[in-house]
Amino acid sequence: MPGARTYRYQVVDVFTDVPFEGNQLAVFPDAAGLSDEEMQTLARELNLAESSFVFTAADPQHAAKLRIFTPNVEMPFAGHPTIGTAYALTALGRIPATAAQFTLEENVGPIAIRLESRDPFMAWLTTPPIRFEQTYDRSACADALGLGAGDLLRDLPAQVVSAGNPFLFVPLRDAAAVDRAELDVRALERAAPSFGASGIFIFAPTNGGVYSRMFAPMSGIREDPATGSATGPLGAYLARYGLIEHRDGARFISEQGVKMKRRSLLHGLLHVHDGRLETVEVGGSAVKVISATVELPS
Repeated sequence: MPGARTYRYQVVDVFTDVPFEGNQLAVFPDAAGLSDEEMQTLARELNLAESSFVFTAADPQHAAKLRIFTPNVEMPFAGHPTIGTAYALTALGRIPATAAQFTLEENVGPIAIRLESRDPFMAWLTTPPIRFEQTYDRSACADALGLGAGDLLRDLPAQVVSAGNPFLFVPLRDAAAVDRAELDVRALERAAPSFGASGIFIFAPTNGGVYSRMFAPMSGIREDPATGSATGPLGAYLARYGLIEHRDGARFISEQGVKMKRRSLLHGLLHVHDGRLETVEVGGSAVKVISATVELPS
């Protein structure tokens, strides 16, 4: 293409160390010059859950600024693009070899990253402030998922919890109920007429964590294999309602994407001070599977 602008990108699988599992992410490590419309067009063309575009940080003390797009919309914050971009920047040598911590700027604000190890890669992000929001009728939510009231977990609420991206959390009795769920979007609109969440996150307790799925057709994602931005709010929900210990250093794992054949493991770590949950760190691995370029008209 005469006069074309060329941009390189990688596809990395996040929240896994196994290629072709986890959640796919396209990372454009040098996105300077791309317009909002072009970034949205590229995300729609690649049609992955999300694509990340890296720019020079506004604060010179920060490693980079990233903007995150689903095929339909730009996101203020998302977990698997944050971990996946941290992996790509580390692998490209953009993060100093001696650095164990750095900061990425996102639309929601600065996100702290802690590198646990580089090879194998394991990094943790600090979740933005978490808010508990509205609750919805549990039985109506179960119906929207094609399930019955008996599939719900005890009397725990169907509640929106947010750390920048709000999710409706619906706890279910067991993993079999999680796997049987099929979201009816119109029924969800009836169950939650003011629904403004990024998606509906369903889970069942397991030994050491939860078995989970997340549907977000409103964001162009029928089902997400790994949802890092939901994992901090998930940890807060689990701690508030007694599904994990409400103590400093408590850990859990969210196993997601199994039914999609893209098994993901999202690690959570609670930070509690004087009995109050201050934040949740979300950790995971990543692995590169594709290097490519795209040409755009000048």
